[in-house]
Amino acid sequence: MTPLRPLTAAIALLCAAGAGAQDLPTVTIHGAALDEGLALDRPNATGSRLDISALELPASAESLSAATIAARGDLQVKDAVTRTTGLTDSSSPGSGISYSARGFNGNNSIAILENGQRLLVGSTTATYPADPWGYETIEVLRGPGSVVHGSGTTGAIINAVRKAPRRESSLEILGGIGGGEALRAGIGATGALGEQGAFRVDAYAGRSDGFIDRGESRHGKILTSMTTTLAPGVALYAQLDHAEQEPIRYFGTPLVNGGLADHLRDGNYNAGDAVLRFVDDKAVARLNWQVSPNLDISNELAYFKSRRDWRNIESYAYDPVRHVVDRGDYIGIRHDQEQTANRLEARWKAGANQVVAGWEASTIDFKHTNNSPYGGSSTVAPTGFDPGSFWDTPDPFRPNFATDTTTHAFYLEDAWRVNERLLLTAGARHDRYKVDRRNLLADSGHFQTTLRSNSVRVGASWKLAPDTSLYGQVSTGSDPLTSILSMTLANSKFKLTDARQVEAGIKQMLAGGRAEWTAALYRIKKDDIITRDPNNPAISIQGGSQTSQGAEVSASVSLAPGWRMDANVAYTDAEFDQLIEAGNISRAGNRPADVPKTSANLWLTHRAGDWRTGAGLRYVGERFISNANMQTLPAYTTLDASIGWTLRRNVQLQLNLRNLTDKLYAITSYGASQYLLGAERHAELTVHWRY
Repeated sequence: MTPLRPLTAAIALLCAAGAGAQDLPTVTIHGAALDEGLALDRPNATGSRLDISALELPASAESLSAATIAARGDLQVKDAVTRTTGLTDSSSPGSGISYSARGFNGNNSIAILENGQRLLVGSTTATYPADPWGYETIEVLRGPGSVVHGSGTTGAIINAVRKAPRRESSLEILGGIGGGEALRAGIGATGALGEQGAFRVDAYAGRSDGFIDRGESRHGKILTSMTTTLAPGVALYAQLDHAEQEPIRYFGTPLVNGGLADHLRDGNYNAGDAVLRFVDDKAVARLNWQVSPNLDISNELAYFKSRRDWRNIESYAYDPVRHVVDRGDYIGIRHDQEQTANRLEARWKAGANQVVAGWEASTIDFKHTNNSPYGGSSTVAPTGFDPGSFWDTPDPFRPNFATDTTTHAFYLEDAWRVNERLLLTAGARHDRYKVDRRNLLADSGHFQTTLRSNSVRVGASWKLAPDTSLYGQVSTGSDPLTSILSMTLANSKFKLTDARQVEAGIKQMLAGGRAEWTAALYRIKKDDIITRDPNNPAISIQGGSQTSQGAEVSASVSLAPGWRMDANVAYTDAEFDQLIEAGNISRAGNRPADVPKTSANLWLTHRAGDWRTGAGLRYVGERFISNANMQTLPAYTTLDASIGWTLRRNVQLQLNLRNLTDKLYAITSYGASQYLLGAERHAELTVHWRY
């Protein structure tokens, strides 16, 4: 039995139970007015711990509802996130889930959260959460968010917010089939638990044989949560989750004469017995005490465990003379990560002031096992070849290093409503990371180091009218040079980088919320990037810097009865002010890797009776594959569509169509000789029951 079958079986049992649940109340599918738009009238917990609506928050924040994500047919969190303003996909099998935003790229600058909790990044890799099932909204904060969530947030923060337990019973079941022999199923149920509590269970499983050779993938998860009242004013929330992923074992397609080759589109040059597997577990307990109408104290204890395995041939290069593909880098890696975190927080309201203060602490154990120096090589034909075995590598698989990391953070936020129009906000945070690294291959190379960061944010929001706000803010933040948990001895002598942002913008709701739009201008300066000493290029120092400035516009408009348009565009002008790389080569004036100057999204929806149709364009501009700016990833535009039919009040059929023009395009690069390609044209049919 495979590890994912118990999850599939659990879903089947829950579906069988749900089939007889005739006593459950009917739940009407939400209308557009509740689920669509930019959610400017609702608080955004990712942008601030204060109870401030997105309209008044002096920062660029955006929210996607579960209904909007489902209506567009987005099956992964990254599919949904990259329809928001300025977020582009830079994921690879090595990084798991990764984004680019405001000129910064990767999991050391873009933080990924689940329900406000953050699993610290090890070896630049983030894998959870991957799919949107079981989440109410996905919130995005653009720009430095260190005041709220600590270091590693200069570009953006993405937060998947869970569906909450409710005492009113409801049940939803999802089934889907699609191209690449894809199958998926999901179930979500909530209801009363005893006299004072409620529960929620969300389970999901899927499989696909993919659109390339040996393109199989599997994934599954079960999310459980409950809440109960222990005493007047005292509530307990608990959560227990398990997720498994076996993504497609694909590390890209080799370039032919420097470009994409259509005849190699279906090729997979990995080993036949390659392994790519992620397992994530999470437990949370939160106690909330309403001391008085104006004072609330909470304590949240969370435990994470992540296990990741890679056994792959990762490097491919096409030889045009011999007409073969040379393969190398037989890389085997395992991550074992455990994190225990606690957050004690107090919220206080006094007249025109809201204040939140807290203390966060965590311990993280991280162990890295690999087969360095990653030898092995082979040559195969471009098509119709025997993929061979990963275990042809000559290098042994053994533990390499382990780190024990302790973190502490203290934060304070305040919002002062000066009058009906003016809201002033301020926040400050201090983070400390103590790292103890042990070399497991030798008695030398051990070290201890402590990293510190102070961040602040000061902002103001001025209401020109009840539904129109001008805002401005100044904020600071920090990023690690490399993932803190996998810091090397060479980098242990360096501090965290410093980032500073100035941002101004406007937010407006029109016609009772039937139209919303925002616009922002920003400038971010990041210092202390690793560079080479100009007087001694053999030595690395902290002296590099990067500037990123740009403009972003987002809009959601009800054009006419039944018609809605969602659109956004982001322009980013990012460059290195000072950076010297190996060979004493200056990169000053160059654009950072994987950062497009322009990205944009458009989605048009039409509702008529029981039918809902939608179509959307996604545009990502040209990017460079490295800081050298010598080789580019071509710009691309893809077209998606969906057609939904409400059979009756509780049942909806939906056809999702992806990459309708069958565009051949690269999502990102994996070295100079191979690109990871986007999926070919395909379709999926789903049925969604709600009771």
